[in-house]
Amino acid sequence: MKNIIIFDTTLRDGEQSPGVSLNMEEKLRIGRALEKLGVDVIEAGFPVASPGDFEGVKRLSQELRGLQVAALARANKKDIDTAWEAIKDGANPRIHTFIATSDIHLRAKLRKSREEVLEIARDAVKYASKYTSNIEFSAEDASRSDLDYLCKVFEAVIDAGATTINFPDTVGYAIPWDFARMIKYVVENTPNIHKAVLSVHCHNDLGLATANVLSAIANGARQVECTVNGIGERAGNTAMEEVVMAIRTRHDLLPYYTNINTKHITATSRLVSQLTGMPVQPNKAIVGANAFAHESGIHQDGVLKDRQTYEIMNPEDVGLESGELVLGKHSGRHAIKAKLEELGYELKSEEIDKVFEKFKAQCDKKKEVFPEDLAAIVAEEIWRIPDKFSLSYLHVAGGSGIRPTATVAIKIDGVEYATAEMGTGPIDAAFRAVSSLTKTKSRLLRFQVSSITGGTDALGEVSIRLEEDGYIVTGQGADPDIITASVKAYLNALNRVERMKANPNSGQKRAVI
Repeated sequence: MKNIIIFDTTLRDGEQSPGVSLNMEEKLRIGRALEKLGVDVIEAGFPVASPGDFEGVKRLSQELRGLQVAALARANKKDIDTAWEAIKDGANPRIHTFIATSDIHLRAKLRKSREEVLEIARDAVKYASKYTSNIEFSAEDASRSDLDYLCKVFEAVIDAGATTINFPDTVGYAIPWDFARMIKYVVENTPNIHKAVLSVHCHNDLGLATANVLSAIANGARQVECTVNGIGERAGNTAMEEVVMAIRTRHDLLPYYTNINTKHITATSRLVSQLTGMPVQPNKAIVGANAFAHESGIHQDGVLKDRQTYEIMNPEDVGLESGELVLGKHSGRHAIKAKLEELGYELKSEEIDKVFEKFKAQCDKKKEVFPEDLAAIVAEEIWRIPDKFSLSYLHVAGGSGIRPTATVAIKIDGVEYATAEMGTGPIDAAFRAVSSLTKTKSRLLRFQVSSITGGTDALGEVSIRLEEDGYIVTGQGADPDIITASVKAYLNALNRVERMKANPNSGQKRAVI
């Protein structure tokens, strides 16, 4: 039995997903959820990137005491000084410094020789060691680096004080059996490898991130760098929930363990999806809506007789429940509070009151309210970012042979304005009205509608991505009326644009390893 350290980079690499920008309170909510989940280390950000990123890393370091908080830094003194200043108040804070080691990066990006880069890496780790002994070094683009050279770099930085060395598949280039060979070679040819933890950081460009990580674990890696829902640059990172549940489910072939409390996986996944505006695809492993759903008659028959016929995991193990407490118009505040706690939400008394009020409003529209509906209410009413724009009123007229018209009233900084517009469809008409009132000219890049639960009275969830003034953002909205949900999503995205305009130094995009 060996412990696999879970290093979560949702708040650094995950936030680099196109359209994602988290404010301070959102970062803290995710940080607290990760602490409750049981991750060992979180990478809170890249402090030198911007004042906003620096403050975010500092707040997380000060408030989260049950895990290590790491800060990313390039291999230079300014970055390392800034990183330490941000995390110095944390519990066992970690400096994570990096430099590229592949020949293509040395030639095209760094324009330095192998000898120069080795010296820079060693000096950076040695400099960081004056602050802490908890130092991680990453060799960017390791999977395309010469392995003999890489071993020399790792040997040098370990001698200089690195206690974790990270082997990133930065561009998602690796294939599992070849990645296993690389990891095995590093383990066997780095003389002092026993003095450090070997880590891997895999991207999912070929859809092989989790497979590559598992092959690395089997060959000596003892730390996994991952994100919730697999979000991140381009095609994303290794999904934390996939690695954790693979280890738990296939313990016969992977005799390791993690410190993750798997019963909080689903709640954390929903939280990250709601705050980033990135919906989880229905067929996503572990946390997708269809992960434990069965439509085939043969499958349904087998599951009814014995769930293990077609389910290799218990839904309860990842935080889903087999027997649901029915919520309806006769449910009281205590029942709602209990259900929220079961779902992993820790809300203040006044927040519970707000959720309960909206829950009762939902009961007037539908007979039964599901846990997923409660999660949507929390996202809409409690976690929603401070609004410059908010919906006050919406009326849409349309149908066969009728030109759709939308009358919309929204509050802009607390002052209500209204207008009516026509469009090719009811949603187009509503969006035109919002655009007119907000004086914006957004380009809609993606529009996605999904049902949160089953039934014709289900909450509809809309996710959009739009471009406005050069900013690309995502927005989400939920409502039993899909047109209302669409307008909420549109306004949510516009509010994100306004926040980014107001905080140009928030550090939206950062270094990649």
